[in-house]
Amino acid sequence: MITFENALDAVSQLSIDQQEMLIDIIRKRNNELRRKQILKECRDGLVEYRSGVLKPMMAEDAIADLHSYLDESEDA
Repeated sequence: MITFENALDAVSQLSIDQQEMLIDIIRKRNNELRRKQILKECRDGLVEYRSGVLKPMMAEDAIADLHSYLDESEDA
């Protein structure tokens, strides 16, 4: 298994152009993984909505719920 430090050492041995290409490739892969994660979360949300776990609500109510949740998270 490659450690983070080993990966950094290997990258530092690449030319600047190769490092920039690597950064671009990693960024694109990361963006694609994030898109897939967002898609899964959206699909999960739709399943919950369609099954009745999630209920429709007004935007103001949703925002109030989010504020309440964030306040509870800060207290924990």
